[in-house]
Amino acid sequence: MPRVELFEQTHAIVGMIHVAALPGTPRYQGAFESIVRQAAQEAALYAQAGFDGVLIENMHDVPYLCGSVGPEIVAAMTAVGVAVRHACPLPLGVQILAAANHAALAVAQACGACFVRVENFAYAHVADEGLMPVAAAGPLLRYRRQIGAEHIRLWADVKKKHASHAITGDVSLADAARTAEFFGADALVVTGVATGQPANVEDVRTVRQAVRCPVCVGSGLTAENLADYWPYADVFIVGSSLKINGLWSNALDLQRVHTFMSAVQALRAADQRTTAAGGPLP
Repeated sequence: MPRVELFEQTHAIVGMIHVAALPGTPRYQGAFESIVRQAAQEAALYAQAGFDGVLIENMHDVPYLCGSVGPEIVAAMTAVGVAVRHACPLPLGVQILAAANHAALAVAQACGACFVRVENFAYAHVADEGLMPVAAAGPLLRYRRQIGAEHIRLWADVKKKHASHAITGDVSLADAARTAEFFGADALVVTGVATGQPANVEDVRTVRQAVRCPVCVGSGLTAENLADYWPYADVFIVGSSLKINGLWSNALDLQRVHTFMSAVQALRAADQRTTAAGGPLP
């Protein structure tokens, strides 16, 4: 299993920071300073627990706009990203919902992030925000060149959650993955059907076999199912199962965080024993 260049570990664990509702969105409660502070505190907790990276996302901004956001969200996410970078030395990623990929890349460039998570990178689909008819890859890679952000990696979701893919029903998951890699994705993200829902293990294996770039599992990871995905993925993005009662909108539960990382440590120890015995890594 190749090591993703951003991380020291072969299997990297990325903690999700679901940023509270931002100014101008329906659920914004005011006190922006506390939103920034909470995100920074969560990042510090992930670092202390031994995570390899963190990813900020405007998850509470429901209902999401389709494909773009206003300057208030760009400004707010930049402030959050800067605070997280100050609080936590780990590699940082940015995602701005829904499919506001240019905005995410601009925020990442401004706050010193290393990667962005991208929706609708190749092909088209119908998301719960509406139709996403134009693949993001062409415009986004040109924009990345324009702003001098080629060092920022693009992690592209493949047949992403919260969407219908009937419009590409004749395109297999493997072919969709190969297209995204051909179009320049630096890593691919495989998910279940919704936030907190596990990805199909066979889907992860299919993508692993189809591409050479890193593969990420992007939803539904728990301490109990992590081992199922371990042989097939390079990066594991986890959030919901680490929250109180396993609900993404709740605060971090430190016991759940430590339980998850105990599972990670056990799998890494097993890898080390296999390597010491002369066998291959998964």
